[in-house]
Amino acid sequence: MINGIHLLLYSRDPEADRAFFRDVLGFSSVDAGEGWLIFALPPAEMGIHRGDGKFVEHHADHDLSGSVIYLMCDDLRATMDSLKSKGAETTEIVQAGWGITTTVRLPGGGGLGLYQPRHATALDLGRN
Repeated sequence: MINGIHLLLYSRDPEADRAFFRDVLGFSSVDAGEGWLIFALPPAEMGIHRGDGKFVEHHADHDLSGSVIYLMCDDLRATMDSLKSKGAETTEIVQAGWGITTTVRLPGGGGLGLYQPRHATALDLGRN
């Protein structure tokens, strides 16, 4: 029985990005040892999109499908203002058919999508 999903986020500076998730985003965590934080995540959903074949990561001796991370919110502008007040940087808002979106810059050099969806979400569905 599947009871959860463990997401891997790759970073050039994991310590800085862990601090960002803890201090700026306010995600709770447990220390798995030696400062390796494992974060609790908000409710999640998954959409499966066609890829170009480049979204593969070799991990634990297997090729695994890659992914893109988008955080979701009810009010994009208010969420951006809150993040900016904590020192986070975001890009300009982009209007897309599926929602309004920005990118949150991570200290490690990467980014996370952040969007206010315009589509039905699966966040409130019960667990299997």
